[in-house]
Amino acid sequence: MLTNYVGVLFLFIFALILPALMITLSKIIAPSNPSAEKSSTYECGIEPLGDANTPQSMHFYVIAILFVIFDVETLFLFPWAISYDLLGIFGLIEMIIFIVILLVGFIYAWKKGALDWVS
Repeated sequence: MLTNYVGVLFLFIFALILPALMITLSKIIAPSNPSAEKSSTYECGIEPLGDANTPQSMHFYVIAILFVIFDVETLFLFPWAISYDLLGIFGLIEMIIFIVILLVGFIYAWKKGALDWVS
């Protein structure tokens, strides 16, 4: 029974060793000559104004998270569309339920004001 997991064990070991090897090689091979110019902030050729650690509005993070959530959920539509002939009416009903759940979440986010750009 353990022979079934030899491939998984090999992949796990490989996933641990490869990043450590790459980091070690980059420390050995890459030149290290830091300077004040290299350590400065670069903003498209413009000198940075003020501190970069200013607080950001949480609204931008909420918009980004909502985008990712709805974007990933719409990816579930592609496999359904490909196998629509095999699923038949059962698949159609399941997808309607899925889209209704998405719509409820979207309306909830809209009503809470999460999608308003003006805050």
